[in-house]
Amino acid sequence: MPRVFAVEATIAKPADQVWEALTNWSSAHRWMAGVDWLKAEGEEAVGTRITFRARDHDRTSTITSWQPGRSFVLRSEHGGVSADYEYAIEAVDESTTRATLAADCQMGGPWRFLAPLIRMAIRKADSGQLAALKQLLETGS
Repeated sequence: MPRVFAVEATIAKPADQVWEALTNWSSAHRWMAGVDWLKAEGEEAVGTRITFRARDHDRTSTITSWQPGRSFVLRSEHGGVSADYEYAIEAVDESTTRATLAADCQMGGPWRFLAPLIRMAIRKADSGQLAALKQLLETGS
């Protein structure tokens, strides 16, 4: 799948706190712009569905990779558009964590003609997630 964006943030919090914030679905709307709510349909594992409301539409993602405390991938498919969001963390030291987010997106059918516009919209909407998470964890707002 073509890469849409990859971002990184160094967060002045221990890795376990960053992981907890990344996987606390009920508060993810605080750092995911345009998302009203999220919830997991069961325990986090490969195949678990994450439902959410974004930009006035209910949507679903599926966990396609789950490495507790390290990384996970959420795949969203809608019509001919498929997107993977890979979140990963790595402890830099006891009180600092490096977080990364990479988004890949592929379009099929009639959507392929809109691919550049869709990728640009995804980049604009979602590439600030880690900066917002960093802000929330470090300052509480």
